Formats: sequence, structure tokens, C-alpha cells
Amino acid sequence: MREPVLKAVANPPKILWGPFLLVLLNLGLQFPIMFVAIGAFELNPIIFVISILLTHLVVIFWGTKEPHISTMIQAYGQTYRITKNLYKAKGNKFAP
Repeated sequence: MREPVLKAVANPPKILWGPFLLVLLNLGLQFPIMFVAIGAFELNPIIFVISILLTHLVVIFWGTKEPHISTMIQAYGQTYRITKNLYKAKGNKFAP
């Protein structure tokens, strides 16, 4: 096997020492909330900066425990599909 393939599998992508997807989700949610709260309610941005840093630290520690969490979330999103039952039954059933 080629070395770049092994390296990509062994070292998943990271941003600021955290898993790629979770870091983007954290920043993508908290920055707009921070700007809206500052603009609408004139709150102190230090509160939000502390919140962003604490959440980022949690994401970093979670990423050290499970480095492939971003890949697992993406795989779950692609495979989780609700099936429609062809016959009346409780729950989701596959029928041939």
C-alpha cells in the first residue's frame, strides 16, 4: 500500500488540534450566536470567547480519545435512512 493512503487513514484531518467536523460545527454555531448577541443585546464578547474556548477544549479532548469521530459522524449521516415498510408492521422492516 502507498504511504499517503496509510497516513490519511492513520491521521484524520484536524483544525486547531481538534477533529475537523466538530471544530467547524463549534465555530460555525457559536460565532453567529456571539455576533447576534453582541449586536442585539450589547453583551460582553468575553463571555462568548470563554464559551468557545471551553467547548473547543472539550472537542480537543474528545478528539484525542476518538480521533476518527468526524468520519464516524459522516458515515452515520450517510447510512442512516428511514425505510418505508412495504407491508403493515411495527418498526422499520426490509421486504424483498
